[in-house]
Amino acid sequence: MELQLKQQGTYAFDEVSMGEILLRLDPGEGRIKTARHFAAWEGGGEYNVARGLRKCFGMKTSVITAFTNNEVGRLLEDMVSQGGVDTSLIRWLDFDGIGRSSRNAINFTERGFGIRGAVGCSDRANTAVSHLGAQDYDFDYIFGTLGARWFHTGGIYAAISEKTNEAVIEAIKTAKKYGTIVSYDLNYRPSMWKSIGGKARAQEVNREIAKYVDVMIGNEEDFTACLGFEIEGNDKDLKSLNLEGYKRMVGEAAKTYPNFKAVATTLRTVKTATRNDWGAMCWCDGEVYLSQKYNDLEILDRVGGGDSFAAGFIYGLMTTQDAQRAVDYGAAHGALAMTTPGDTSMASKKEVEALMAGAGARVQR
Repeated sequence: MELQLKQQGTYAFDEVSMGEILLRLDPGEGRIKTARHFAAWEGGGEYNVARGLRKCFGMKTSVITAFTNNEVGRLLEDMVSQGGVDTSLIRWLDFDGIGRSSRNAINFTERGFGIRGAVGCSDRANTAVSHLGAQDYDFDYIFGTLGARWFHTGGIYAAISEKTNEAVIEAIKTAKKYGTIVSYDLNYRPSMWKSIGGKARAQEVNREIAKYVDVMIGNEEDFTACLGFEIEGNDKDLKSLNLEGYKRMVGEAAKTYPNFKAVATTLRTVKTATRNDWGAMCWCDGEVYLSQKYNDLEILDRVGGGDSFAAGFIYGLMTTQDAQRAVDYGAAHGALAMTTPGDTSMASKKEVEALMAGAGARVQR
C-alpha cells in the first residue's frame, strides 16, 4: 500500500489523537460495588492510541482534549505527562467549585475473571470536552502551522455530545486539507448512545464521518452497529466467528466508502473473561491479511486491548506501509497490553517484535 505521509521536517507530531481522557478507578481483583480501595489510571479510547505510539513505539504524539481546572484535572494532566504524550493542546475550563458547569470524567472498571465478565461504570456527563465544539479548537493551527503526519479519533468521542461529533468532522476535514492521514476507531458503546438516539443516531453520525476516513478500525459489533454492515454466519452471542463472513463485510465496507485505504478489525472469541482467542484482520488494496493467531490468550485486563491494536497497526502502516506487517504489529501489541492492568499499554517495541517473531514466556534474565 502507499500512504502519502508528510515529509520529515514538515510536522511537529507523528500522531495527534482527539478524545476524552478519564480517570479510571480500578478495584483490582475485586468488585466495584464492594471495593474499599481503587488503583488510579488514566485512559480513553483515542488517547490510549497516542500513548501507545509514544511509550511503546517511540513516536512523538499529542492529544486534543479538555479538562476542568481542578485537582482531578491536574492529576490527569500529570498522568498524560508521565505517559510521554504532549499536553500543549489540552484546553482548560474553569471549575465552579462543585462541577455544575464542567467536570472531569471518571470511569470505574472491574476486570472480570473466568465466568464473570468485565464491568464498566462511567460517570462522564457534563464533562469539559462535552462543552467544546468545532469553533473552540484552532484546527488550522494544529494541522497547518504545527503539522501532524497522522490524526486519530473515534466513536467514543463522537458520542459524548452534539458538539463533539461536530468537532470530529471539522477536525478530520481540516487534517485532510493539510495532507494528514486520518484513522477512526468506531468503538461503539451502547451506553453512550442510549439516551441520544441509540443505534440509529450512532449510524447517522458515523456514516457521515466515514466519508472522510483513510483508515477505519473496529470490531464485529462496531461495523454492524455504527455502519450497518451485517456479518453473515456470526451467532448473536459472538461465541464463534465466521471468518469468511468478516471478509465479505470488510470488502463491502471498502466498496461503500472508496476513500478507505485500509480497514482493520480485531477478531476476538471470548471463552472466559480471562481466556480469549485473539487476532486481527486487515483489508488493503483489495486483499485481506490475517494476523498471527493468539489462541487461548490469558488476559489480566482486556480494557484497552483494541486501542493497543490500533496503535500497533498505525505504527506498522506508518513505518512499513506493509499491511501484513501492520496487522501483526497491532495484534501483538494488543495481546501484550491485555496482560497488564490499566487501559494503556506497558509493552515495549522490543517485546512486541519478539512476540511477532514467536517468542514465548520464558523468564528473561
